[in-house]
Amino acid sequence: MTHAASILILLLLSVTFLQSGYDKIKDWKGNISWLKEHFAGTIFANQVPMSLLIILVLEILSGVLCISGIINLVTKDSTVMALYGANLSCLTLIFLLFGQRIAKDYDGARTIVIYFVPAVLAVYMLS
Repeated sequence: MTHAASILILLLLSVTFLQSGYDKIKDWKGNISWLKEHFAGTIFANQVPMSLLIILVLEILSGVLCISGIINLVTKDSTVMALYGANLSCLTLIFLLFGQRIAKDYDGARTIVIYFVPAVLAVYMLS
C-alpha cells in the first residue's frame, strides 16, 4: 500500500479530533466553565462559548475530512480529500496553539506541537 504512512497519520488526526469534539459536545457546560477560568484575564475571556463552538466545528470537520481522505486514498487512490483534512488539521492545531499561548499554558502549547508535527508531515506527504 503506497499510502500506508499517510493513512496512519490521518487515522491519528481523525481519532484526536473526533474524540475531542465528542468530549466538547458531551460536557459542553463543563468545558465552558473550565475554559472561562483558563482564559480569565485574556482577550478571549468574554468569547469562550463562541471560541469553543468554532474549535468544535473545526475539530469535527478536520476529523471527517481525514476519514473521507482515508476512504478516497483506499478506494480511488486520490489524495485531494486527505490533503484537505491534513491542511484543516494543521489550521485547527494552530488555532488551539494560539489559544494556549494567549492563556500562557505553555505545557498545553507543547502538547499541541506534538500533534502538529505529524499533521505537517501528512501535508508534505500528500502534496
